[in-house]
Amino acid sequence: MNFITPAFAQAAGAGGGSDIIMQMAPFGIILVIMYFLILRPQQKKASAHQDMVKNLRRGDTVVTAGGLVGKISRTIDDAEVEVEIAQNVKVRQLRHLITDVRTKGEPVKE
Repeated sequence: MNFITPAFAQAAGAGGGSDIIMQMAPFGIILVIMYFLILRPQQKKASAHQDMVKNLRRGDTVVTAGGLVGKISRTIDDAEVEVEIAQNVKVRQLRHLITDVRTKGEPVKE
């Protein structure tokens, strides 16, 4: 009493390659959507922040990550600037911890 013939059993295993592609397609679509909605905007935002930090100059009014608002009095090196947060009160601040530039200062004097 064999209800399944060998030919029927072989036909069930054939054509499985396209089934795997159809099962994996939704995951691929989700990954593409995640790239355009999450990863790409974060990369653009990080690039914009890096450009902003690179273009800091003396006289710029900046906001730090700690919430302090001050004016850049001088640039120390590629990693640090000196920020005046009150009259005659100057602190050294890491460039990458500056979150916003409120107003641009005077141009560089040559």
